[in-house]
Amino acid sequence: MGRSCFPRCGFARIIAWLQLVLGILVIVVSISSLFRFYSAGFFVHNEDICRHFYGPKDVYQGFDINDRIAEVLTTIENLHKKLEMNLQQMEKSNTRLEYKKYLEVEVLRPVYSAYTALKQLRLPKIGNGTVKEESLIDTFTTEEIRKYITPKENRIGKINFYGTEKIYNTIGHACVLMKKELEEYMDYDIGSYCKDDWNLAQKLMVNGCDPLPRRRCLTRASKVFQKPYPINESLWKLPDDRNVRWGNYQCRNFGCLSGKNPKRGYTKCIGCFEMEKEKLKWVTNTSLQVDFLIRNVLAIKPGQIRIGLDYGVGTGTFAARMRELNVTIVSTALNLGAPFNEIIALRGLIPLYATLNQRLPFFDNTMDLIHTTGFLDGWIDLLLMDFIIFDWDRVLRPGGLLWIDRFFCNKKDVEDYTYMFQQLRYKKHKWVIAPKSQHQVYLSAVLEKPPRAI
Repeated sequence: MGRSCFPRCGFARIIAWLQLVLGILVIVVSISSLFRFYSAGFFVHNEDICRHFYGPKDVYQGFDINDRIAEVLTTIENLHKKLEMNLQQMEKSNTRLEYKKYLEVEVLRPVYSAYTALKQLRLPKIGNGTVKEESLIDTFTTEEIRKYITPKENRIGKINFYGTEKIYNTIGHACVLMKKELEEYMDYDIGSYCKDDWNLAQKLMVNGCDPLPRRRCLTRASKVFQKPYPINESLWKLPDDRNVRWGNYQCRNFGCLSGKNPKRGYTKCIGCFEMEKEKLKWVTNTSLQVDFLIRNVLAIKPGQIRIGLDYGVGTGTFAARMRELNVTIVSTALNLGAPFNEIIALRGLIPLYATLNQRLPFFDNTMDLIHTTGFLDGWIDLLLMDFIIFDWDRVLRPGGLLWIDRFFCNKKDVEDYTYMFQQLRYKKHKWVIAPKSQHQVYLSAVLEKPPRAI
């Protein structure tokens, strides 16, 4: 009696499992459909009313479709493994072949198909066509990141003026290594205020997660922002303290950033927030042979230096001096302990928020001048420096000038670093090596990029 009941009991148990799985699938599909209809606005047509009663957090606080789908995926995956184990046991016993075939064809395959379909449901479906899931997309769980890096198809189905069918938003591959920090950076309410997290953004950039994704939140700004000084005043006057958000700095005003203050919060460019000292740079003679004057460098190419790049750490003083001579200079800057970008902009100059990792966002053969000081010195890896120098060569036009300003390194390394600059085979207009200390030397040079045969 017990033996004859065993096959029927086993079959009934399988049918019960199958009913459970199908029931779960029906629930999930129903919830997904309701969620998509709600998101598309079929039930609520007035979005202003919806925003009035519900904020983004209120909508998702008690229910998250991705979490629910993830739970079902886990359940189905576990069931799939369990059924596979039973199949393997049946193969060893060589009995009930009809049940084995039934489980394989009627249960395992549909369950696995449902698992795959549910997994694809988690992808944001934006655009007219079906979005293919990329391996990088599947790395992240924060929906805003997934939406950002998903290729965006052209709406009208034609090739756009870039010559592509889709737009691919980019983030650096190192973002995968900083998944936690990037997901924190992209965790915000769309349309609301961003967190005061520029220091987190800079940490991501400096560590190779660059370029950062765009965000759909409002940047915080000073509530008491004062209008900038006129350009004839702003070049050599410290800005109003109220025009900077000081929350992430040790100092709370520009006066605190004096080079005399040991708690100023930054180590590079000591004293560069003191305008009286800054006024003397590049225009007054010093006792050091490595200090070149702007007028002498511009005299090498009279009237030909109009635009350029200042690649270093500073408050824009080089660009300010060049502006007085009708030369437009873009200054690279990072906020390394002080508001370098803000003061450059408030002085009426152009800050370029860029790291050493980043390819310069200029086209080939466009710059008349590249000036570098204070950023690159003997700490930098030779291979990294090689890539940087060749990128300078890319954007510098034929006949353009590369001004290496007070580069310093250990005496034992000077041959390696000088080779880096000499390998470009630029014409030497100025080349001076002088002692900095007992074990270190300075190098200053002005080099001209030659024309090259195409």
